[in-house]
Amino acid sequence: MADKKGQNAAEKEAKTGQIKKIVKEPLPAIKPGMTIKVHQKITELGPKGEKERVQIFEGIVLAHRSGKEKEATITVRKISDGIGVEKIFPLNSPNVVKIELVKQAQVSKSKLYYLRNYKKRLKEKVLTEK
Repeated sequence: MADKKGQNAAEKEAKTGQIKKIVKEPLPAIKPGMTIKVHQKITELGPKGEKERVQIFEGIVLAHRSGKEKEATITVRKISDGIGVEKIFPLNSPNVVKIELVKQAQVSKSKLYYLRNYKKRLKEKVLTEK
């Protein structure tokens, strides 16, 4: 809602410096075949109000879509209690807090959808530590 001077509440907050900025870590170079840990911010509603926590999803990257554009996503798959679970993470989402690289598998394709039906393990390459 605008007041007498034509400023809305967001403009007032910007001038007073009350807006909180979320600082994310820069994303690493993610490739298909990498095993990664995605730290995702989860907001839960309970009887005491909202509660935020960070949930870790560890799995292998099946696909990386749209490169470094703003709508870039990755598809991550893991096996949980014998059932395959896939999640698609938008890389520029404020809910994706951090991505950690665990290991890299040797692959020859850019989309690893065949791993859904593939029971054999992939060969592991050594990641260089920085």
